[in-house]
Amino acid sequence: MTTTTLAVLVPLLPFLGAVAGLLLGRTAPGYVRPLAVLPTLVAAVLAVVVAARQGGGPAIDAATRLTPTGSVPIDLALHLDGFAVLVAVLVGLVATCVQIYSTGYLRDDPRYPSYAALVSLFTAAMLLVVYSGDLMVLMVGWEIMGICSYFLVGHYWETPEARAASLKAFLVTKLGDVPFLIGLFALAADTGTFRITGILGAVANGGLDHPTVIALLLLAGVAGKSAQFPLHTWLPDAMAGPTPVSALIHAATMVAAGIYFVARLLPVFAESGAALVVLAVMAAVTMIGSGLAALAQDDIKRVLAYSTIGQLGYMSGALAVGDRGAAVFHLLSHGAFKAVLFLAAGVVIHAAGTNSLAAMSRMGGLAKRIPDAYWTMTVALLALAAIPPFAGFFSKEAVLVAAEHTALGDRHVAPAAAGWTVLVAGLLAAVLTAAYATRLWLLAFRGRGAEVPDHGRQPVAMTAVLWVLAVPTIAFGLTVGVITDWFDGHSLTPTVTTAVLSTGVALVGGLVTYAAWRHTTALAARIPVGAVVAHPDAEPALVEAEAMTHHTAGYGDTPGAPDPADPGRLLLGPLHRHAATGFHLDALYTKLFVRAVQAAASLVRFLDREVVDTYVRGSGTGARLLGTAVRRAQTGNVQTYLSALLAGSLVLAIAAVVFATVNAGS
Repeated sequence: MTTTTLAVLVPLLPFLGAVAGLLLGRTAPGYVRPLAVLPTLVAAVLAVVVAARQGGGPAIDAATRLTPTGSVPIDLALHLDGFAVLVAVLVGLVATCVQIYSTGYLRDDPRYPSYAALVSLFTAAMLLVVYSGDLMVLMVGWEIMGICSYFLVGHYWETPEARAASLKAFLVTKLGDVPFLIGLFALAADTGTFRITGILGAVANGGLDHPTVIALLLLAGVAGKSAQFPLHTWLPDAMAGPTPVSALIHAATMVAAGIYFVARLLPVFAESGAALVVLAVMAAVTMIGSGLAALAQDDIKRVLAYSTIGQLGYMSGALAVGDRGAAVFHLLSHGAFKAVLFLAAGVVIHAAGTNSLAAMSRMGGLAKRIPDAYWTMTVALLALAAIPPFAGFFSKEAVLVAAEHTALGDRHVAPAAAGWTVLVAGLLAAVLTAAYATRLWLLAFRGRGAEVPDHGRQPVAMTAVLWVLAVPTIAFGLTVGVITDWFDGHSLTPTVTTAVLSTGVALVGGLVTYAAWRHTTALAARIPVGAVVAHPDAEPALVEAEAMTHHTAGYGDTPGAPDPADPGRLLLGPLHRHAATGFHLDALYTKLFVRAVQAAASLVRFLDREVVDTYVRGSGTGARLLGTAVRRAQTGNVQTYLSALLAGSLVLAIAAVVFATVNAGS
């Protein structure tokens, strides 16, 4: 088969698996798991074949006219460059691991068939975004991911947290999608095409008339989809969904889509220095704010959620300084170690019976109960903290090197201000990243207290994929010297200056957190916190759902919970209560926007009920009264009808005579 045919099959197979899974979910439940895993696995293998054939050479393009529009045509197009084929491999690998993991995690869930089908559809949509060479077709995959995330985040719809989180994720991302769609149309109006190759060609020839407006409109959609400030607030709440869904969203699909989109169209954004500065500031605020918030979270998955926001900030920072190779390199390495972190967190929650780090810090022996999750999570946290030689070190260094070169004037794609902004924020975020990674590891695996309840061994389906994903987490960075062909031939090798500086600040962040933990850990045994809801024989998904439901009841509101045993409280001091709530952005948005929208909705409801409905009811009442009056005249008496006819005729005759007389006199 040709490379283009294989590329078409890559998103098509998970889509067909999703359709088949939905159709056979009730009638033939035994086929659901094979239909969930096998199409995604084959798609991942085909993605590897496509990447090998593309080989980092010239982009492969193929297109057919989808529909004439009368103005700008829409094509069903493929655009396979080095970035696209590597990102597709990541999506296929993570999605396959998530599907395999889910067979054990949700083994007794009655809604597993619809869940598995939605995960397959989610995967197909992301692969469509990755391979698409036409922005309108890309938009189809973009929106399908949005609706899939709504259903998957709300999988535990019995809990109010899941219902609220799914609705919030949908609305916040749609808020960004409105200007995004306007930006796409404006871009097509300026360039005369939706084809990515055509747009890049027009930009190279100076065919973009409104670069700043278009770039800012597109950035609004990217901020929503990739959870960047100020539209990042949906992502921490989305942790109410099942853990495998969190891994899929954070590692390889939805949040990566915005970064990938900007990387694809970076020349468009590079036409506007103002847009790149805005992107740099957005990335800097995101990196630092999310790092502080992660250091204050009690829910292990919310720590990882804020971590994702911060790492996406690094990718945005790389794009802001005009280096899409560094951005995609970090996207790939982050996808591997973040998938490990979330899937391992699911094992931890199942073993501990809680998602609270405060409770885990008062347990003993958790690391011995789950050695697979312990070791793989340790490796992934080291990669997250950018400790060499793990993948996160090399990819984060690529971002900082790009920022350094822009700041010092060695690169001229972006303003120097953008370079300095990203470089300083990146170094500060490196300290915070190491701090919250160290805190999570110490509280989860170095707790002191009663032994963790024995849940038995975790299913092989859940532990095996951790080691599969640990391989790229350890080794992907070491390929930095041989994968440059897939990254426009651009060198991704770290420089000595940034490597020493970033590693040094990361070690400082980790050691300071360790010292704070040594100071506070003695208090853990004296101050009991909450309770653990654990059932040794329950499936992991049930344990997670109960843990989320009982978290607030058992441990209270995190900002107000008196837990001096938490090193994060010691490090943040009075800033802790603000960081724990995400710096009150949800409350701010509620006051500024939600209440205004609710007030407008109340006004519309009042006008509809009291004004519009009044006219409707009035017209109905008038017709009813008229009918009543007419009904009184319908007596059924023939003499009455004849009398009325004669009377009417007489009136008409008199009127005719009077009219004729008046006319004759004039």
